[in-house]
Amino acid sequence: MSALARATSAEAAGAELVLVPLGSLEQHGPHLPLDTDTVIATAVAHDVAAAIDAWEVWVAPPVAYGSSGEHQSFPGTVSVGTEALTHQLVELARSLRTWAARVVFVNAHGGNVAALNASDELEWVPCANEPPLNPGADLHAGFTETSLMLHLRPESVRLERAEAGNTQPLREILPAMMNGGIAAVSPNGVLGDPTGASAAEGERVLGAMVADIVGRLS
Repeated sequence: MSALARATSAEAAGAELVLVPLGSLEQHGPHLPLDTDTVIATAVAHDVAAAIDAWEVWVAPPVAYGSSGEHQSFPGTVSVGTEALTHQLVELARSLRTWAARVVFVNAHGGNVAALNASDELEWVPCANEPPLNPGADLHAGFTETSLMLHLRPESVRLERAEAGNTQPLREILPAMMNGGIAAVSPNGVLGDPTGASAAEGERVLGAMVADIVGRLS
């Protein structure tokens, strides 16, 4: 396994599997960087590739712009529409499959799911972050994502700015969120509470995500 961007054309020949991390560039509250989802997707993809040592696996550069319209009222968010994202991912998959046997997108942003499900040409796996895989998970920029970033790139976490947001279950806030985006249900953009987040918890969650995807791909 190697990063595809560093390979030569001859080295990439005969690839059995290419993993394409799929993230976003969107607000993650006052304390997490805009590329949080992309960082997580990339780390998961590389760890999955390392775990599948029986195959010839490559990890492509991430698709860093996702469908994040629900976050658009927050500065820093850069989003593409669902239809545009589907088109881009289909084109990428078609190109990759001219020389790779299998292409799988590793998705770390819920807003991308509609685009991924819009075409039967796309195979994808989630960086799953909900019970029973992660019993204590919250929705966005809370305990779970803060812990992951403390493990993966701690220098990007502004813990001194961390604050709780809306901690209601998704089913209770979804109608308002669908109509008015994240800002309608959480003025600070957080859906959860980062209190108590730790690198150790992030490492545990990352390992659970990787094991889940390895099982899905086997």
